[in-house]
Amino acid sequence: MSESPGLDELRVLAHPVRLRILSLLTGAAMSAAEAARELGETQANVSYHLRRLHEAGLLDVAEEVRIRGGLAKRYRHDPESGARFTSANPREEQLLIATIAEELKRRSEFRVPGKPGSTSDAEMWVDRETWEKALEHARELSELLHSAAKPPRTKGTIPVSATVSLFEMRRR
Repeated sequence: MSESPGLDELRVLAHPVRLRILSLLTGAAMSAAEAARELGETQANVSYHLRRLHEAGLLDVAEEVRIRGGLAKRYRHDPESGARFTSANPREEQLLIATIAEELKRRSEFRVPGKPGSTSDAEMWVDRETWEKALEHARELSELLHSAAKPPRTKGTIPVSATVSLFEMRRR
């Protein structure tokens, strides 16, 4: 695959099940069957999406294990692998952002009422220094959460959602 993905390569991210798989496999290596159980999807469907994500370089095979006489691959996601999917092509970016927006809608249905959270939306003008500082904080937040990700239902953990999309806008 080239360093700068085309629209077909970016489409690998533009599927809500694939976004959920990437999130799930940040905290734990899982086989298709394990991920399917956690996501409430069929094993065949998850297996297909795992293959697409692996082919795109977004998943690594963490291990291969024998299960009932067969060999199952357990995949793991490295959040840094997605950096090359940032593109200057507005169509590609819009496709990814639209998929993330749909996933945010799905996740919001599971928000625990009365629990603290943070929601912010803004379209504004700021100085370059403030913008660069905000970008750095967003990167730090992403690193903090991704590095602390645990397997689902690990004792002492809670399920959370984090979506951050910061981008400079062109002048109108």
